[in-house]
Amino acid sequence: MVGFFVELVEMTCSSTKKDMTMPSQPKSNTQPRVLTVRELAGYLRIHQVTVYRLLREQKLPAFRVGSDWRFNREEIERWMTHEQKRS
Repeated sequence: MVGFFVELVEMTCSSTKKDMTMPSQPKSNTQPRVLTVRELAGYLRIHQVTVYRLLREQKLPAFRVGSDWRFNREEIERWMTHEQKRS
């Protein structure tokens, strides 16, 4: 009889723990939509200094978050397509 109560308590505790935890975020296999300077440099396989030079020359689509630059991946891909057509 004691074994039955132990199993019942364990089942109750395990189901309560599951209910109390936050649902996990869905895992996305896609890349982030917004990139940092470091991420963009890695994505384009260029040096971070080159990213800053292109920003200074206003050749990259970008926006600021505080003092940091951010890049929309879709805009960067459009920019790359446009630059490829130019050359």
